[in-house]
Order: sequence, then C-alpha cells, then structure tokens
Amino acid sequence: MRFPLLSKALSIGAVLGLVSLALMRIGHLVDERQGRQAEAVRSVEQSHAGAQTLAGPWLARSCVEEWDTTVGEGRDRKTQTERREWQWRLAPDRLQADGELRGEPRRRGLYTVHAYGATLKAEATWTTGEALESPHGRPGVQLHCGPLRVVLSLVDARGVREATLHANGQVLTVAAGTDDPQMPRGLQAELPAGWEGAPSVRAPALRVSMQLRLAGTARLAWVPAAGQTEWRLKSDWPHPSFGGRFLPVQHMVTAQGFDAQWKVSALASPAAADLARGARPCPVHATDPFYDSPDASRRAAPACLDTLSVRLFDPVNPYVLADRAIKYGLLFVVLTFVAVALVEVLAARRVHPVQYLLVGLALSVFFLLLLSLSEHLPFAQAYAAAALACALLLATYAAAMLGRARAGVFFGIGIAVLYGLLYALLKLEHDALAVGSVALFAALAAVMTTTRRIDWYALFDSVPGRSQAVSSGA
Repeated sequence: MRFPLLSKALSIGAVLGLVSLALMRIGHLVDERQGRQAEAVRSVEQSHAGAQTLAGPWLARSCVEEWDTTVGEGRDRKTQTERREWQWRLAPDRLQADGELRGEPRRRGLYTVHAYGATLKAEATWTTGEALESPHGRPGVQLHCGPLRVVLSLVDARGVREATLHANGQVLTVAAGTDDPQMPRGLQAELPAGWEGAPSVRAPALRVSMQLRLAGTARLAWVPAAGQTEWRLKSDWPHPSFGGRFLPVQHMVTAQGFDAQWKVSALASPAAADLARGARPCPVHATDPFYDSPDASRRAAPACLDTLSVRLFDPVNPYVLADRAIKYGLLFVVLTFVAVALVEVLAARRVHPVQYLLVGLALSVFFLLLLSLSEHLPFAQAYAAAALACALLLATYAAAMLGRARAGVFFGIGIAVLYGLLYALLKLEHDALAVGSVALFAALAAVMTTTRRIDWYALFDSVPGRSQAVSSGA
C-alpha cells in the first residue's frame, strides 16, 4: 500500500462514521421512550386529572341588556328589541390562601407520572360594599342581572375531591360549573338574596372562605386576581420548579419538601383587571416544561392571565439524563481512539480498524445499557452497572489487542475515568461546560506532553509500507 497512514486514517474515519450512526440510533430510541413517557402522562391526565390552574374566587352575575332600535325608513320603518348577554365579574380586594401538596405518583407500565393531591384553603375579602351592588345600566337600556354568585375556575374540574364555601360564616350550596363562557369549568355558589342589593341600598362587605381538596398532575398554579394576593404552599416534594409570572418572595427547599410564599399586588399584576375583561388562564400541559419560564405564558398568549405556579420537577429523569449523556458519546469515542492511537505510536503495536470498530461499538452499547437499565433501577445504580460492564469488557479486549495484560488494566482504568467524568458532567448541570472544558484541555495537554518528543517525519518514514514504496521508487 502506497500511503498506509492515509489509508489507516480514512479507515478510522469510516469507523467513527459507523459509530456515530449507532449513537444517533440510540438517541432516536431515547426520543421514542420520552414520547412514550409523555403518552403515559396524558393517559394519567385522562383518567386522573391534568395540570391545574385555579382562578378565583370572584363574584359574578349573568346580565342581559335590552334596548329598542329603529330600522328601515318610511313604511318599512319598525322598532325591534336587541339584547346582549354578558358577565359581570369582580375580583376580591384581598385573597389569602394556604395549601399543602402531597406527591401521589402514578404508574403506567415502566413510566412514573408525578401526580399530586392538594388541600387548599382560601379567604377572599371584598371590603367595599358599593362594589357588591347590581351593575347600573346605560341610559335607554334595560338591564337584567341574575343572582350574585361566588365562582372558582379550574382547568380540570375532575380533580375536585371536596369543596366547601362560606360567606361571612354562612354555608353556601356548591354547584358544578361556572356559567361563564370564557372559563366554564369549575364550581360556583349563589349568595343569599340579601346580598343582591338594590342600587340605592349599600350592601355590606363580604368575606368568602373556601376549602378545597384537589387532585392534579405535575403542575399547580393560581391566578393572582385580587387587589392583594398572598399564597403559601407546603409540600413533601423536594424538587420544585417555580414558574409563572412571579417567583415566590420566600421559599425553603429541603430533602423533606419545600415551603414557598408568594405576595402579589394589583400594582404588579393586571390579573384582576384582565379577569373582569374575560381573559382566560394561559394554556398549559403537564408534559410541557416551556411554561415553567416566567415569560412563557405572555409569549404564548399575550391576553392570558398571570399565574403563580410550581411544577413537580424530576431531576433524575432517566431519559433526560440519557439524552444528555449521548450528546457526549462521540467525544468519548474520539478520546478513546486517540488513546489507542497513542499506544500504537508509543508501543509500536499495530491495531486494525476492525478493532477500532469493536471498541467504538462497545462504547456505544454503554448508552444502550444505561437507557434500558435506568427504566428498572435508580439512575445512579444503572449508570454504575453499565459503566462497570463496559469498562471490564474493554479492559479484557484491550489486553488481547495490545498484547499485554498491564496495558489492558490501564486501558480499563482510563475508560472508567471517562465514565466518571461523564457522570460528573450529568450531575453538574450548571457547571458542566466549565468542567468539560477543563477536562478537554487536560486531555489535550496530556497528549501534547506525551508526544512532544516524537519525530513524526521519522515515524512516517519507518512505516513498512512507506519504506517499500520509497525503495521501489528509487
């Protein structure tokens, strides 16, 4: 062969291409498993309850306006009555809420879905009695309004396990639905007739207390539709992800759970005014992490209501970690091939491209083992088992490939160090770039230091195929 080193380099490049295809296929498999996990979440939502967003309680009346209009001219001129239905809504001056959220995981085959049960207590206060009076009609318009109702909107009313409402200590009869076309799901209760108030009679201030047992999946949010909103939430979930438009003003997260408190005024959030205009809560799905970001709701639907939200985040999701690990896969293969090439150069031991291919495939199989084992074991245990199996396999094979047991041992230790570095990168999510950059710099420095005295021209000339080609040319 006239150019043996070029042929060897092209062969190793082809091997890298094949290994890259294997890694891509494993990556597609991870995406497929993530899709199935999302299907499991949707299945739980359909039979349990979805991500919950609460709006309210607020006061509402269903009103109808009627007025006479004249149409046509001359003999065709006539008077007809027109009408318009609309909802009168009034947010409270103050909303104080406390809640306790308990994780209630659900299983769908291999997949765990983070459902929850919540116990919520809230007290809404309307301090201005005039605001509780019937709305006034326009001149020349007849206005008819229904009874005054307390309304609470929910994204998924199937999650309501128990609900009680009191108005100034008086028990109210709770009914399903809101009779509001913008937010039809939820519950409502009519206030006693004495609260309706005529325009000339000032209604007293109103305090409504609510107790609610609620089920949902992955995410819980509350709309701060009040003059002043205070919400405190405790949970046994140790990994909360706070989102919505406002982060908690105070929060404490421990291994036993979290305790968070929000405080939002109408000066900071237009939710109360948006509610009166009929805006809806922002759409959200339990599997969509996009809505965890504070500004995501406004980007998705500019007219939607602000929310305070928390998501039950899973920091050891095996599919997310496996996907991140595969992104480093090709880099690890290249580093391993560089180590094998250095052994070829320094120990004058020839390694066939087929052997490079087998080493690359063994490194690729690690990610497949990691994915499959993590579906049955905790991620740390699955990672340790897959790394140990592949390190032992490669150490045994390297001992035969390099002709020395000692070389195989050192090769296996090097592979184990690479797997340890990968695990550190997966755990250090925020510092992964810094750690990875330092590790790459250290690897490059080691290669340059090891090969700094090699005469590459002399090495190229000493290749048997090269020497024969030069002799025949002479």
